[in-house]
Amino acid sequence: MTSFVLKINRFTLALGVAMAFSAISAAKADDAEYGVLMKTLANPFWGAMAQGVEAGAKEAGVKIFQQAAESDQAAEPQLNLCNTMLERKPAAMITAAINSTNLLPCLKTAQEAGIKIVDLDNNLDQAVLDKEGIKVTFHIGSDNNAAGAQGAEYLVSKLGKDAKGPVLVIEGLSGNITGEKRAKGFADKLKELAPGLQIVASLPGDWDRGKAASIATDTLTAHPDLVAIFCANDGMALGAVESVYAAGKGPQVTIIGVDGNSDAVKSIKEGRLNASVAQLPYLVGKQAVENVKKALAGDKVEDSIAVPTLVLTKDVIDAGKEPMLEYVK
Repeated sequence: MTSFVLKINRFTLALGVAMAFSAISAAKADDAEYGVLMKTLANPFWGAMAQGVEAGAKEAGVKIFQQAAESDQAAEPQLNLCNTMLERKPAAMITAAINSTNLLPCLKTAQEAGIKIVDLDNNLDQAVLDKEGIKVTFHIGSDNNAAGAQGAEYLVSKLGKDAKGPVLVIEGLSGNITGEKRAKGFADKLKELAPGLQIVASLPGDWDRGKAASIATDTLTAHPDLVAIFCANDGMALGAVESVYAAGKGPQVTIIGVDGNSDAVKSIKEGRLNASVAQLPYLVGKQAVENVKKALAGDKVEDSIAVPTLVLTKDVIDAGKEPMLEYVK
């Protein structure tokens, strides 16, 4: 009898400890402060993601503090911001790295301090992380290869699988995995669906609108029969739009961007930019915060979380029937 009572007491104690630990974990998840490091808020894409982060934090009842570099090319200043954010000892660091390597020293320090690391918008290369011994809690964003492929699918749906002619690809910042995947996804799918549409140049536009405009102008000079331009983000696509229309070739050249930001939506409504593969950054930011809270509470979170994309065209926007349009900010 004594042995049975002892077993009961041990079980009760173990259960009590487990429940107490669970309660402490939940409290930590609720009271924790999350650091959020964006690339830049100068780009509407990241502005929309910041709105999503704030909405997610409000709904989840958690505290956040956000910072961003001046531009999406300011790699070293972003690292400095990251190191400064660590001084506040956040429970988690939600980071949108400018490239695959610039934040590695900061992330290494964060890991050693027991801070959970989140790869926001899939800017970190898993192979690089593995080499450095850095483990992220989860990656979140859209599938960038698939986004590029969707751009190619739209182009072929518009021009036809038997279409022929030169195509320009304007990539992102050299060394950035996001832009590389978008460009590759586009090129691979285009070759599969319409081999007569030949990519005559694939050049880094550094996420810069002015540089993309110059690339488009130069390519139009070399290939006056250019039929399409795919850009790895909307800012560059809008620069290409300016050049194409300045050359009087608006109806001739189909221009596709990626992001679905507010400036792109405006241009699409005006009938200038043909399409944007919307990344729904608002939804990415919102779900990032929601999943960090789950992870801190000890709940299971997938290693990679894919947020859907949507090809925005004037017809889709004007119809207003697509449910995911509510997340286009």
